[in-house]
Amino acid sequence: MRDRKNGKLDRLKIDSLYFYNIGPVDITLCRSESIGITGPSGAGKTLFLRAVADIDDHSGNLFLDGKESREFQPNIWRREVSMLPSESSWWFDSVGEHFNNINKIWLEMLGFDYTVLKWNVSRLSSGERQRLALLRLLSNNPKVLLLDEPTANLDIKNALKVEKILTIYIVETESSMIWAGHDIEQLKRISERQFIIKKGVLQAMPEASFF
Repeated sequence: MRDRKNGKLDRLKIDSLYFYNIGPVDITLCRSESIGITGPSGAGKTLFLRAVADIDDHSGNLFLDGKESREFQPNIWRREVSMLPSESSWWFDSVGEHFNNINKIWLEMLGFDYTVLKWNVSRLSSGERQRLALLRLLSNNPKVLLLDEPTANLDIKNALKVEKILTIYIVETESSMIWAGHDIEQLKRISERQFIIKKGVLQAMPEASFF
């Protein structure tokens, strides 16, 4: 379907989504659109992303390019609608074993070169893991990015690099992005719309401080 306001095609539609004690959530993201989600700790930001990724139980309907999530195999849905958790998982000893392909330009933008592929995962700092986990996610070419505080362990210099790469990615691939975090100014930089989860309700974020 085409969004009447800006003429862009819908990418992700969330229809009457309920999860745990939160809902209903109704949001439609167009192609190349990003939204920011915030709220107090424990409000349900991570749970929201996990529900959209079809990791946790939920009710309601999720659509990708007009196709309902139930029509996808679960692993295919999670590849297309892909979540980056705040703490990434690593299965093999070396970094390179986690990549089928890698964007050399983005690797360098994030402060690495090809030698990092030979590194043992155990030597990575939390910030290095976070940046490489993002690169691993993007290498799968997801159509929707679900990001749980993706720059929480990064200094401002590296956080801005991540923001730049993600901005490029969603424009070039017409992907949608949902970014959950606490930094309101950052959310305003990287998203067209901002929402807050508070007391079990997701609503448009007011201009004034809400904490």
